[in-house]
Amino acid sequence: MRILVTGGAGFIGANLVRRLNMHEPDWDVCVLDDLSTGSEANLEGVTAAFIHGSVADRDAVAAAVSGADAVVHLAALGSVPRSVNDPIASHVANLTGTLNVLEGARTQGAHVIFASSSSVYGSNPALPKSEFDWTRPLSPYAATKLGAEAYTIAYQKSYGLPTLAFRFFNVYGPLQAADHAYAAVVPRFVSAALSGDPLVVHSDGRQSRDFTFVDTVTETLHRAIADRVVSEHPVNLAFGTNTTLLELIDVLEDELGERLRVEHVEARAGDVRASQSDGVRIRELFPAVEPVGLREGVAATVEWFRQERR
Repeated sequence: MRILVTGGAGFIGANLVRRLNMHEPDWDVCVLDDLSTGSEANLEGVTAAFIHGSVADRDAVAAAVSGADAVVHLAALGSVPRSVNDPIASHVANLTGTLNVLEGARTQGAHVIFASSSSVYGSNPALPKSEFDWTRPLSPYAATKLGAEAYTIAYQKSYGLPTLAFRFFNVYGPLQAADHAYAAVVPRFVSAALSGDPLVVHSDGRQSRDFTFVDTVTETLHRAIADRVVSEHPVNLAFGTNTTLLELIDVLEDELGERLRVEHVEARAGDVRASQSDGVRIRELFPAVEPVGLREGVAATVEWFRQERR
């Protein structure tokens, strides 16, 4: 089987490639990445063909998808603040890029697994969130993800293309960068803690997230590819946890065995106050997946950061 992973040099993509190498050594894995946010260093020691190109480049996508049985479409410009600062770039990468991937996959009849985001729920206050709840994006990033998942499902209905749109919820773990302006909260906190710097918390820290360890995500993606799972509705890829940033800091303090300094700053435009999946559909479709708990995931993330510093 030939698998194309777009954004495969990124955090989630590189972890997925490693998993596929380990569990499916006979699978032919190809990575398409423009390295705008990913790094070839993330692919050191893995077996995968690498194509340096952008999903915004239709010709590059067509070449990469040729012969593919499945496409895991992870390539994106992430981060709510980045999209607020440059909405056009987010649109081109996330929406036009997804359309290019779907068109390429349509020529091959390839199974497409798309990474959407919990940010699509936006101002919907319901907790926990079901895939059947209404959506109301609060940022250009969230709007592009909602549009792209709609395209993904529309291609299934219009062309019979086998597709599955996952809504990721705050994925964290090894290989996730902390050294850029748009870094996610877990790597930012871990990096700051290990450096002895204060943990910068936007707002009061009582905003909550359904943190999902990257191994849980890659196991689910692996099973989705192997079983060719298709859904006419989006699927939340999270299991119903609800952790505030202050609680996350408590877990990190327990792991490190020390009190950490915290600095509160103003809230960011476009940020969602609370995010939690109900975990119902993911358990129905993937009953064998046992999610990694927060404490275990944070411990593994801290250990990876420590190894990187040596």
